Parts: sequence; C-alpha cells; structure tokens
Amino acid sequence: MSGEDNGGWLSDPEEIYRRSFARIAEECDLTHLPETERHIAARIIHACGLPELAPNIRISPGLQAAVEAALDAGCAIYVDTEMTRAGIMRRLLPDGVRLRCLLHAPKTKKLARENHTTLTAASVTSWNIQSESSICIIGNAPTALFQLLDRLEREDSFPAAILGFPVGFIGATESKERLHLLLQRGIKGATLLGRAGGAGMAAAAMNAILLQWRRNRAG
Repeated sequence: MSGEDNGGWLSDPEEIYRRSFARIAEECDLTHLPETERHIAARIIHACGLPELAPNIRISPGLQAAVEAALDAGCAIYVDTEMTRAGIMRRLLPDGVRLRCLLHAPKTKKLARENHTTLTAASVTSWNIQSESSICIIGNAPTALFQLLDRLEREDSFPAAILGFPVGFIGATESKERLHLLLQRGIKGATLLGRAGGAGMAAAAMNAILLQWRRNRAG
C-alpha cells in the first residue's frame, strides 16, 4: 500500500522516511565528509529541509566512534537549552547516560547577573568538561559556544565530542568558525558554518549518532 490515498498526498510514515533520505542522497554532495559520518549530515539536512546547506556541514572523522565510546562509558550529555534537550530521542539513550540542561539552575542565574552575560553562557561554566566521556551539544546560543571554547583553551581539557549549531546574526558564524579550527586539530565534533543552525539540527546530529549506535549493537 503506497499510502497515497488521502487526496494524493503520501501518508505512510516508513515510505515518507525512505523517500526523504533517498532525495537527500540524490540532491546532496557529501563527499567532502568522512564516509563513516555522512549519515549524520543527512539527518541534519533532513531536519531543516535545506540541501543547499550540505557544503557548509563539517564533521570530524571518527565522531561516531568517539560518541559511541562515551555512551558505552555512561557519559553525561550537556545541552545549552531545553529546546535542544527536547529534540534528542531519550528512548535511544543507554541506561546511566545523563542528559543535562543547567539553563535554569539557581547558580546559572547568579553567574549570569554577576558576569553580565547570557544564561546559556553562564550555564556552560558548570558543565563537566574535565571528563573525556562528556558530550557537549549547543543548538541555540553563540555565547554558549564561545564560553565553551574559552574554557577548553583555558583549562586545556576536551570532552568526547562537541556538536555546535548556534544560530543567528551576531556571533553564530564566528563561534562556529572557531569550533571548526578545533575540529581541524583533531577534536571530535560537528558544526554548520554560517548563520544557519538551531536546536533541531543539533538534536538531529545527536539522534543520527544514537540511531547508528543502536544499529551497530543490534547487528
């Protein structure tokens, strides 16, 4: 059954999914990305419906394997906003993995007032990036990514992976260019160069990794 029985529009969810990713494969050139990480890029494009963004996606080699190792180790996943957290498929997370958003913690509000910065940037100061098994996901605020990158340079420590997709006209491009430099130095992560981004893309990148992790263990 095709599912095209509702006035001509497709209603079968599995067929919609299959055709969507087939269309992405037809329209997007992802050869600039590591072959083992291209499924992440496809999911990002699926989340926004913009194949023209494909050339701006950057994913470091070995990102999938690095995140899988962190998941197996019972990592903490830090996100910048509740919107980013809401987009991540929690049903795919293994037992023992914590998905944490510290945006509304009392300490965060205090730090934001004292440092005259955004809540998202202040929340990053409480992330445990000393552990190589932590994963950092930023889907909204450039200030959060700047704060994270400043901490990494100052403390000389790195999480297992950074998924940085802040969006906007002020700071988004610059923060992601800085992240891209780190990826070129061997840090594991993913980003989308330019102004575009958002919680949906950040969550989509993580979901792509989680889905592949589940497939790898099922196989």
